[in-house]
Amino acid sequence: MNDTSIKQLVKETPRQARSPAGKKAVTLKEHIVEIISDSGEGAQRCGQSLGSIAARMGNGIWTVEIIPAEIRPPARSVAGASGNRIRLGSERITTGGDNTDLVVAFNEQALLGRVRAGALKPGCTILLESMWRDDKDPKITAAYIETYNQLVASGYKVHEVPMERECLSLVADARLGKNMFALGMLCSIYSLDMQLAREQIALTFAKKGQSVIEPNIRLLEAGYTWAEVNLDFKYRIPAVRSKVPQVVANGNTALALGILASGMDICAMYPITPATSASHYLSEVFEKVGGIVHQAEDEIAACAFAIGASYAGKCAVTITSGPGYSLKQEGIGLAVMAEIPLVVINVQRGGPSTGLPTKAEQGDLMAAIFGSHGDAPKVVMAASTIEDCFYSVITARKIAETFNMVVVLLTDANLATSQQPFPRPQFNKEWLAPPVDQSAIPAGAKPYDWDATTGLARRFIPGQPNGMHTVTGLTHDRLSHVAYDAEINEESIRARSLKLAALQKTLKTPPVFGDEKGDLLIIGWGSTKGAIEEAVESMRAEGCKVSSMHLRFLQPLPPGIKEVMRRFKNIMTIEGNWSDRLQDEMIDETNRRYSAVATLLRARYLIDVDCWSEVMGQPIKPSTICSVIRDKLKK
Repeated sequence: MNDTSIKQLVKETPRQARSPAGKKAVTLKEHIVEIISDSGEGAQRCGQSLGSIAARMGNGIWTVEIIPAEIRPPARSVAGASGNRIRLGSERITTGGDNTDLVVAFNEQALLGRVRAGALKPGCTILLESMWRDDKDPKITAAYIETYNQLVASGYKVHEVPMERECLSLVADARLGKNMFALGMLCSIYSLDMQLAREQIALTFAKKGQSVIEPNIRLLEAGYTWAEVNLDFKYRIPAVRSKVPQVVANGNTALALGILASGMDICAMYPITPATSASHYLSEVFEKVGGIVHQAEDEIAACAFAIGASYAGKCAVTITSGPGYSLKQEGIGLAVMAEIPLVVINVQRGGPSTGLPTKAEQGDLMAAIFGSHGDAPKVVMAASTIEDCFYSVITARKIAETFNMVVVLLTDANLATSQQPFPRPQFNKEWLAPPVDQSAIPAGAKPYDWDATTGLARRFIPGQPNGMHTVTGLTHDRLSHVAYDAEINEESIRARSLKLAALQKTLKTPPVFGDEKGDLLIIGWGSTKGAIEEAVESMRAEGCKVSSMHLRFLQPLPPGIKEVMRRFKNIMTIEGNWSDRLQDEMIDETNRRYSAVATLLRARYLIDVDCWSEVMGQPIKPSTICSVIRDKLKK
């Protein structure tokens, strides 16, 4: 649906509400907002819509979904908070930021979950649904009043809002309307364009038609009116409209768009949180460009299907998360042995086992690099931004087909569900996979005729004249004949390993954010980039000689990293995976487990690389990294 058709669904109406006398919008550089509810009440959709409206106005945004561990946790439970966190700014936003400035909460128990998680700023403004104060159940009423009093005593600015009552005047089921009423309140509070808000609702509910769009617009306007009349505060975050068209998407949608742009035709996967929404988007659009989404019976079958599709001539992709990646390992080993190009996307989540399905973590790096029986070299990349999710898929496909290798692309739950605007990609035909080669194989050519320098061999495609051979997962010689000879085994392993070295020679040294030398270099990878660079920028403003470097390729590591590290007095990684704390009585330098990239760098370059990591199941905050930097510089 384009902008013109959206506008045809809504009519611009004048604002009827009048703000209290003297109510003026306070100009802010940025603000962080949360909408919290029980599952199924639409808080996530409210947050996504708020972010989209602000982005269309020209604001920088970053949204983070708040997802409970259970699919449908009990109503009014502290652990069941569901919603969205939106950071609004006057400039480009690259991370979810620190603690929350304003919360809209549909019940006090879900709100308590966020308070106990330390997510709210001292003095945070809270808009709290008031219906529970008069609930028929005296236990619920007592719990509400007790929590309300505790919040006020703790210094929070609590405003009770009769959302249920206001929504019931417009719709029969307030549970299905509060999110749009809340969106209207937030549009008032942050001085957002109501016509853009109406258009966003029309876009959100376009498939459901006018019978759904119209009542939701009425709820939006009711929320706006209530806030204009009843709230004594209002903000404005200046926005600068981009000079180029922007896309507002989450990381999983960006991955799906990257698959489309890369020219891959097959995506095989089995549903798993938090990767599934990538296939949901693809399933709606892939067939329009000749692609197929195959939902297999399990993770192993999905990997095998993708390998078979790649063997047929192009390159396929399979998408999963941690537990699914573990199940795919044997299949990935087959693709490595047979030298069949394959892209594997792992949207990381907390582990091990089923772990934390809805929470963010960077715990799969070592599994991606080393997780195989025998020597199975794979290229391992990590996307660092939502925009990078798009372009990394294109790069992964190119590498997979150029080197006949498995390329593992790591993202995580932070990128998967967060939204951010980025410049609309301008299509480049060089992104696309080339046509399937059906030219005749030259006489005497061998299916695994490994080049002595690079380890590369021409890829044979089924159907090519003179190219018939048997593919096997067993050790084989250059003719693809099963061979257990010791020298042949070592020759084949050497060739597959040389391909990583050949790729490494084509990579550039990662750029340094900040000065090229100093007291401390922070090294990160994946979704920590925005938080690390924001923290480094803050510390540099305080006069600290700190810089950062972010790694996109983890295997092979790019050249020049050791030379960069030598220009700094101290090196430390910041990661979202586990590392032992030296303050623990049992831990010392002889038994400490370092975080993943710290381990890799220490082993590769024989340089003392310290580490700090966090596995709280949520994105690392810039203020936390600032504290870590201060502590490190004091030592």
